[in-house]
This record gives sequence, C-alpha cells and structure tokens, in this order.
Amino acid sequence: MSNGLQKLTQSELDEIIRKHLKFISGIRGGARAIIKFKDISGLSFHKADLSQSDFTGSVLVGANMSYGNFKGVSFFACDLRGANLEHACFARADLRGATVVGAKLTGADFQKADLREGIILNRVGTDNVGLADSYYGESKKAKTIFAGARLAETNLSGAMGRDTDFTDADLTGVIIKDADFQNANFHGANLTGADFTGSDLKNANLKSSVISGTIMTDTKTEGMDTTDSISEEKMGAKLESLGKTLPQLLEEHTAWIASAGRKGARLDLSGFDLRHILDLRAYSLTAVKAIGAMFINQNLEGINAQSASFDRADFRDSNMKKADVRGSSMKNAMLTRVNLVGANFSPLLFKNPDGSNRLQRVNLTGANLRYAIMTDSNLSDCILTGVDLSYAVLHGVDLRRADLTGAILDNADFHGAILTDVISDKPINA
Repeated sequence: MSNGLQKLTQSELDEIIRKHLKFISGIRGGARAIIKFKDISGLSFHKADLSQSDFTGSVLVGANMSYGNFKGVSFFACDLRGANLEHACFARADLRGATVVGAKLTGADFQKADLREGIILNRVGTDNVGLADSYYGESKKAKTIFAGARLAETNLSGAMGRDTDFTDADLTGVIIKDADFQNANFHGANLTGADFTGSDLKNANLKSSVISGTIMTDTKTEGMDTTDSISEEKMGAKLESLGKTLPQLLEEHTAWIASAGRKGARLDLSGFDLRHILDLRAYSLTAVKAIGAMFINQNLEGINAQSASFDRADFRDSNMKKADVRGSSMKNAMLTRVNLVGANFSPLLFKNPDGSNRLQRVNLTGANLRYAIMTDSNLSDCILTGVDLSYAVLHGVDLRRADLTGAILDNADFHGAILTDVISDKPINA
C-alpha cells in the first residue's frame, strides 16, 4: 500500500549521508541532510553520522540505523516501526509523535530526547511542518509510541516523555534518571532493574508490569497505577528453599519418568522463581510441572521440555530459540517479546492400549504472544484458541491444522506461513 511519499534508493541515501558528513566536518561541498516526508523504509544507516539532520514526517519502517549517530535529529512524527536502532545515539533528538512500535533499541542512548506528543498537521505546502493526509489522515495530536520495543539497557535520562506509550516494551536495566514520564503508559512492560531515580511518574500506568529490582529513589509516584505488577516479593519461592540442588531434583524426576511414576518424584517447579538459575537450558525439563513459574529474561535456547506443564508461566523476554516443547501445555502463559525462532510446538504421538494413535497437542489457549518472534517455528496441530498474536512475526511458520479460533491477530505478520487446513474465524493473510 502506497503511503504517498517519495521513495529513496540506497544509493540516493548513501549520497545524502556522504554530503552530510562533509557538512558536519566543515568540508567544502557538504550539505545538511534534510529528508522530510520521504519513504526510506528498509534502507541502511548502519554506523552513519547524521547528527543535526531532519527526517520530519518520513517513513523508516524496518530501516537499519544501528550504531548510528542521530544526536539532535528531528524524527518528528516519523514511522520507525520495526527499525533496528540498537546502540545508536538519539541524545536530544526530537521524537514527538513518532511511532517506534516493535523496534530494536538495545543499548541506545535517548538522553534528553523529546518523546512528548506532537501535533500532526495537514501538509498544504512544501514548507509546512506536518504530514500528508493520504498517509496520516486528519490533523491530530499523536503520542510517541514505543509499544513492544526492545529498549534494554538504554539511557533515557532527562527525556521528556509525558504520555509516551511503552506498552509491552522491554525496559530491562534502563536508566531513566531525572526524566518526565507523567501519564506514560508502561502497561505490561518489563522494568526489571530499571532506574527511575529523580524522575516524574505521576499518574503513570504500570499495570501488569515487571518491577523487580526497579529503583524509584526520589521518584514522584502520585497517582501511579501498579495494579497486578510483579515486584521481587511476588516472583515466587527460590529453588534453594527445597533443600536440594536442581541436578538432585532432576535425578528423582528422571527415575519417576523411567519407572512410570513408581520411583522418584515428578519435578514440580510451580510458582518458583527460576530467573536466576544458571544454564537452565542445559537440563532436560521433559514432563516437568512449572505452572505459574517465573522464567523472565531466561536463556532457554534449545531447551528440551516436551510434555511439560507451563500453564500461566511467565517467559517475557526469554530466549527460546529452537526450544522443543512438543506436547506441552502453555495455557495462559506470558510469552511477550520471546524469541521463538525455529521452536517446535508440534504434537507428540502416543500409542493407546488398543493400538490406535493419540496426538498430544501443544495447548497455548489464551497465551500472550504479543511481539513474539516466531520465524520458522513449527506450530502444526497447535491449539491457539484465544491467543494474542498482536504484532508477532510468524514468517515461514508451519500452522497446518492449527486452531486459531478467537485469536487476536492485530498486525501479526504471517509472510510465507504454511496455512493448510488451519482453523480460524478471521482471515489470515500470508
């Protein structure tokens, strides 16, 4: 769908960057980069120095801006959805009214950036500050939106961010000192270890957020809503309280499996805080019970966890790339922003006493998979009823015979997905 903006090529952008570098270096023949109301989606700015440039109203969807210098740049009302902004500098940048949904911003610097609402105007002339109606519609006030963005370990100190939307964003370890985030929305965000020292969070929404280790020294919190937020005290019991090491517990669990329950004991980690167990992925969790357990930020790449019970478990921001969870139950699990690339959610095949076959399907009923990356994963025969896949990336996913009845598919990307015999009560565009 056309956005009505002029599309630049990579070679045209490279020339603009070259001239801008001359400009900021004081070399003859340079020119300040002014790229207003242009479509530069998918292009690369990797390591470019575009400080003091102007991108007002431009579309940079999926652009690679990692490690770049954008200090003092105007991104007023820009569309930066899905862009790679990792380790880039946005100090004192103007991001009013920008959309940064699902972008990667790990290690970026937003010190004293302006994230407030911006007035989006109708463009009636080439010099008017605003956006074309064909792309943004009627004149309106737009919030800066970081929903679902990965902002781990960024620096937002001194930022002006009233009303900014950080819904479902990963703000693990973020430094947000002396910033203004009145009325900001952190609903469902991961604020583990974030430092809000001296900041203003009056009337901010922290519902269902993770606030374990969050520092709020001298923070203004009047009217702040922390309903259903998860503090350190709510993370659950530590494994040490069982009086046995994980290898000892797993030895008993292995005996329980081998003897069909006659020896040993099934490993029950329900309600436990498992975030800090080193090398958890090295252990086989086949058939374990971990209902309501906390795995937030865990590295579970390649883990073996077939036929396990993970109902209501919280995996937010975990790495579950190539995880094998065949036949497991994950009803109402929290899998927001989880890396599930190449994960296996297919069924297990069992023989019944009469010789017939029985499929044990993965059950993700009601699970939250917002912003999850599920490229090339196998969800064949998976029960996905009522699951929330908003903004999830499902490129090349195998969904044959999967049941998506009642699923929320807002802005989910099914490019190249296998949809043979999928059950859904709404259209899926692959």
